Amino acid sequence: MGDTWLPQPDLASIDVQTVLAAIADPVRLRIVRLLDVVDESTCTALDMPVKVSTVSHHLGVLRECGVVSTRIDGNARPSRLRRDDLERRFPGLLTSIVSATPPASGP
Repeated sequence: MGDTWLPQPDLASIDVQTVLAAIADPVRLRIVRLLDVVDESTCTALDMPVKVSTVSHHLGVLRECGVVSTRIDGNARPSRLRRDDLERRFPGLLTSIVSATPPASGP
């Protein structure tokens, strides 16, 4: 039996401006960086400083703009980065985002 995936945009329709706008949100950026480390996770398993419902919402935004794929696994909805797809569409973009050093927080 194959995996069932939630709808996501086709690779050709993913827009870099939409991806960058989505990842500009600090919560979504943290989700992307965590998924880069753990490969796949549900909203309840990600270590986030916000409610699970908020994480679920942000994962939905990331899926709708083409950054993550989400599969159905019983009641769970594990998500993973569309790393290979994004690399083909925007070479180096995801790698740059997840490896960027956050700015210093003071003078």
